[in-house]
Amino acid sequence: MNETYGELSHSDGYVTALMEREIEVPVETVWQMLATEENRVKWLAPGSIDLKVGGRAILDFKDSYVLVNSEVTACEPNRVLEFSWSSPDEPLRPIRFELETTTSGSKILLSVSIPDEEVVARSCAGWEAHLTMLQAAAAGVSVKFPIERFKLCREDFDQQLLTLTMAGVEVLKL
Repeated sequence: MNETYGELSHSDGYVTALMEREIEVPVETVWQMLATEENRVKWLAPGSIDLKVGGRAILDFKDSYVLVNSEVTACEPNRVLEFSWSSPDEPLRPIRFELETTTSGSKILLSVSIPDEEVVARSCAGWEAHLTMLQAAAAGVSVKFPIERFKLCREDFDQQLLTLTMAGVEVLKL
């Protein structure tokens, strides 16, 4: 597989996926895709994010029966947005978007941390697919969830998990 979907690492009971994209739109456009429900629903899920530290992040992933109800832990307009992809009675699953201006547009760095006893590869592949949808939506293109890309990503993340497991890290692969 030639394309890199993201890199996995393990620390303190979590597997973290780092995914990076460069896109040819300004940081302000990417920020609007993160910050407003009107744009966020095009690539992620309906719901609201109160854009301040301590604000609520409430997203309804109806198709996968997941309701995110967490707290915003970092927010710097046009630069950083972080919250947990979980509800109050669940383990924390931090997700962090960092934006940088590049000569051709923007760079998005997405960091997703998942407890290592969960189905890590599936979750990482799902977020990578949503990152693909964000990239398309920011360019003005409407796309459905890219299931084939999700499958390729999951295979890649499963291989990376196998490497971590061989290094002595116990992670759930399912």
